[in-house]
Amino acid sequence: MARTPVPAAAGHDPEQQLLYRVDGPVARLTINRPEMRNALTWDLVGAMRRCLGEAAGDPAVRVVVITGAGDRAFCAGADLGEWLEPTLWPCTKHGVSLAGLFTDLWHLGKPTIAAVRGFALAGGMGLALSCDLVVAADDAVFATPEIDVGLWPFMITVPLVRSMPPKRALELMMTGRRVSAAEAAAMGFVTSVVPVSELGAAVDTLAATLAAKPPGAMRLGRDSFYAVWDSNASDALAHLHAMLGIAASTDEAAEGMAAFAQKRPPNWAQTPETP
Repeated sequence: MARTPVPAAAGHDPEQQLLYRVDGPVARLTINRPEMRNALTWDLVGAMRRCLGEAAGDPAVRVVVITGAGDRAFCAGADLGEWLEPTLWPCTKHGVSLAGLFTDLWHLGKPTIAAVRGFALAGGMGLALSCDLVVAADDAVFATPEIDVGLWPFMITVPLVRSMPPKRALELMMTGRRVSAAEAAAMGFVTSVVPVSELGAAVDTLAATLAAKPPGAMRLGRDSFYAVWDSNASDALAHLHAMLGIAASTDEAAEGMAAFAQKRPPNWAQTPETP
């Protein structure tokens, strides 16, 4: 099933800034501003949030993939011509919109994959690292260059420090240097690196693997992962113990245990997702 692409706001850009398509269990959001290296506008961030809301509420969608159109960039960050317009300051809208987008991704309840080719800079790097997994083509380049224009990557600090050792993130933010896909994988914030020609197939394979897992257990487990991220050990263990009890009582768990005992593949389609 395919969905109609989401257009930009009337009068802002005649082109469609975001394409949203559902293919089977996979929803795909494609940032569609290749001539601007897929830079983010406020309208685009709003459209992404609306599409994520639609994907979250669609029981047929099991996985969300985010990528950029063209071969130059996943996303080069904010469109500074719009985001730094003096008449729009203070930057409340900027901060709330980007923070809301990251929060939407973490609270989606479904696995997310960033498919990165070319530049993932500034807010674009933050967007990629706000996804659960990052699959990068070997031409991908990551950086937080805000310091070189007298700014600081404030809003993407959280996804960066959640994706690598904090002092590594600080070094990238202080220097603004570019990181290759290979170095990004070595630093741990990229899941896998593949040749450019294999990026689509690699993302499709990973999305299919995730989509085949029990959706209720996936949601409970993924939500718990993010819920305990910043918790102390005692609070985290208490939360996880409660979630284990909930998960163990579901139809999915019953089917999984029965399939294991009977040495057969589980049939998740016959188990209603945990409410």
